[in-house]
Amino acid sequence: MVKKILIVDDEPQIVLLLSSRLRASHYAILTAYDPIQGFKQAIEEQPDLIILDIRMPAGGGEGLLHNLQQHVRTSLIPVIFITAHPSEDVKNAAMAAGAVDFIPKPIDPDELLRKVKSALGEPMLPNSLFPSGQK
Repeated sequence: MVKKILIVDDEPQIVLLLSSRLRASHYAILTAYDPIQGFKQAIEEQPDLIILDIRMPAGGGEGLLHNLQQHVRTSLIPVIFITAHPSEDVKNAAMAAGAVDFIPKPIDPDELLRKVKSALGEPMLPNSLFPSGQK
């Protein structure tokens, strides 16, 4: 069964980058460009994982994560935070808020795939970083 991943980020280039990388690894991708749209998508679509930018308008990623945790349909969906402002304080706050992992921008595609597979409980096979022999 194909796993669904919801990407919530206010930067269209980041959404495109993440979407294309994860589609190449055979995930179904849902996208949202703000926390309100992301919350609606999460409730309606029930993704297996959410990749969420910490800093966005309209409450930001931390506010969205709090709302997801409070809703019965989304409370168990794992969330990976991404941010362009990585620091130990931001990482600690993300993990304390309930994220399962944290990825700094610019995003390393191999690190992204490793962390997604880990969050989804999928095994990491030796050549699984490059689907279909692509490098």
